[in-house]
Amino acid sequence: MWSLWRDPQVAELAAVVRAFEKFSEPINLVTDSAYVAGVVSRAEQAVLKEIDNEHLFRLLSKLIYLISHREHPFYVMHVRSHTDLPGEIAEGNRQADSLAAPVENARLPDIFQQAKLSHQQYHQNVPGLIRQFQLTRSQARAIVATCPNCQVQAMPSMGMGVNPRGLGSCEVWQTDITHIPSFGHLKYVHVSIDTHSGAVYASAHAGEKTEHAKKHLVQAFSVLGIPKEIKTDNGPVYTSKGFLEFLQQWGVEHKTGIPHSPTGQAVVERAHQTLKQVLARQSSTTVWMSPHEKLCKAMFTINFLNCSFENMSPPVVRHFNSGNQFKLSQRPPVMIRDPETWETKGPYELVTWGRGYACVATPSGPRWIPQKWVKPFVPKNPAPAEGDKRQVAVASKRRRRWMEEKESS
Repeated sequence: MWSLWRDPQVAELAAVVRAFEKFSEPINLVTDSAYVAGVVSRAEQAVLKEIDNEHLFRLLSKLIYLISHREHPFYVMHVRSHTDLPGEIAEGNRQADSLAAPVENARLPDIFQQAKLSHQQYHQNVPGLIRQFQLTRSQARAIVATCPNCQVQAMPSMGMGVNPRGLGSCEVWQTDITHIPSFGHLKYVHVSIDTHSGAVYASAHAGEKTEHAKKHLVQAFSVLGIPKEIKTDNGPVYTSKGFLEFLQQWGVEHKTGIPHSPTGQAVVERAHQTLKQVLARQSSTTVWMSPHEKLCKAMFTINFLNCSFENMSPPVVRHFNSGNQFKLSQRPPVMIRDPETWETKGPYELVTWGRGYACVATPSGPRWIPQKWVKPFVPKNPAPAEGDKRQVAVASKRRRRWMEEKESS
């Protein structure tokens, strides 16, 4: 009956009236509506004035009658909604919100409200909300700014630094292991990321041995495809004979970074941070999920919903789109500063570029350079075109004639 009313406060009040009608024994009433908690706590022996809203007047009259003639005691408690506070009461309120969310979503035609409900479930970033719901930038930022979980856990940007990456999907992957203690005995999370598209695959395991790394990669291959090259650190897991034989069987080239230095794995290290931030944001809606289910939901948000302002396509679209829409149509010449010798070299053709990085074609092969060390190539003495020469000659002749006429006069 109350689901047909538009005001959610009136609907919550109707639910309270139904509870008092059904339960005559002592009860505890917990609500996240300050309006309902205030009305119920003041309803006993209250005098009701005439009001214009007929439905609200009928509900208040029934509530006052039920409370005034009640034989057993009751208690009303107000809790704040959409928080990550611990305890059974807060958890029960979150469960009630999750059960009511599908009904609320079904009756809301407003795109902005749908975006808010989607963000409460997945906590995607601002560009992802803009792309999915066609919101303005200010609307999407307002949704993220008013989300308490997103204020505690700031989402890193989608940029991936200047580590050597693939110029296409499944060319270069980075793989590493991170620890998530809340997963219990499955706290060893193996993560792989495609350095071109940014598509991430993560799996939870009971250890970080060779057998676990092999199991993770087989799962990743079935989802993202088989890469040409995988880059890892120099840990014993990735330098073992069994792991190298496994990659050889799949035809994957293996490269390792600098010993005892995580900077060579900056792309996957950033993926660790992003994955943990998304898991923390979604923790209030994934309490009863297993570690595998939590990872699946986080990967769905990262791969299908999140994107960046530089590229509004999510990682999964970039990964499985084999076209050239993400490559430069022209390769302008540029000058670079060599990070090793600090000398200016070039000109080289610009292969691709993005936020903070650029790739240039050198005689020794593609080279990734920080964007601040790449400058456009401008010839010092450009040769004038044939038409420009003719215009200069005509202008010079006119000027000489004008000077001669001025001197004779």
